[in-house]
Amino acid sequence: MNQIHTIDLNFQGLSNAVAAFVVETSGGPVLIETGPHSTLPALEQGLEAIGYSMQQVRHVLLSHIHLDHAGAAWAFAESGATIYVHPLGSAHLGNPERLMQSAKMIYQDAMDRLWGEMRPIAPERIKTVEHGEEVVIGDTIFKAWHTPGHAIHHIAWQLETVAFTGDVGGVRIEGGLVAPPCPPPDINVEAWQASLALLHSLDLSAIYLTHFGRVGEVKAHLDELEQRLLNWAAWMQPYFEQQANPEAITPLFQAFVHEELVDSGLDAEALARYEVANPSWMSVAGLMRYWKKKGQVGK
Repeated sequence: MNQIHTIDLNFQGLSNAVAAFVVETSGGPVLIETGPHSTLPALEQGLEAIGYSMQQVRHVLLSHIHLDHAGAAWAFAESGATIYVHPLGSAHLGNPERLMQSAKMIYQDAMDRLWGEMRPIAPERIKTVEHGEEVVIGDTIFKAWHTPGHAIHHIAWQLETVAFTGDVGGVRIEGGLVAPPCPPPDINVEAWQASLALLHSLDLSAIYLTHFGRVGEVKAHLDELEQRLLNWAAWMQPYFEQQANPEAITPLFQAFVHEELVDSGLDAEALARYEVANPSWMSVAGLMRYWKKKGQVGK
């Protein structure tokens, strides 16, 4: 089995919130996830700590193009790396203006502090990967599984009996509960359930979460994630049907999630990590949009 390194990006000054992973291969180090551009110095330090420079990274595998997973991909592309991405995400890497404008509407003046820059990546540095396609780097095979639900452009990357699951595998920090990150605009509960069924079918010995780290009890983890996803969607449904104002729902949902986290035994520091990795207020818009789309399909 290839050696796998977890690099803590210390996002917003908090450990165990956002990770990147390095897999050692005979073809050099393979980076999975880059984190945002704002944490690039931490990523470079992490690479140096295991004996690599940024320039030695020639292959970057992305789970999806959200800024906390792919925001620094352009910097590696400019250093000569090939960036592997879902076909539906590639256009945003080539022209990130729309992606950044959407993020700015949400984060406003905090954009630079949270995310930093995102520059266009040259087409020759982007490699799109199909469902089930194998990417061979040196003596190592990575298999790409398209896993929508959190995002339509999501990939879980399998390496032998482990997988790097981006956000489709949920958020679990310091052994706490498993939370489904549900930001707009792509949340689809049924698609997510299908993706979880696919992950179950791979009979994995471990998964690596971008938020955060290695999980060994894969079946129990995925089952808990699916149940909480269904619970969160069910919580939101009556508010959608009542056409409630999202601004009024947000503090109620935040309190609901906070209570779940507290009941699971997490301390204040762990609660802060969960909120940084998976802001609960973001899931209100994502789940409301899910029910709206579901209603439109049913008409």
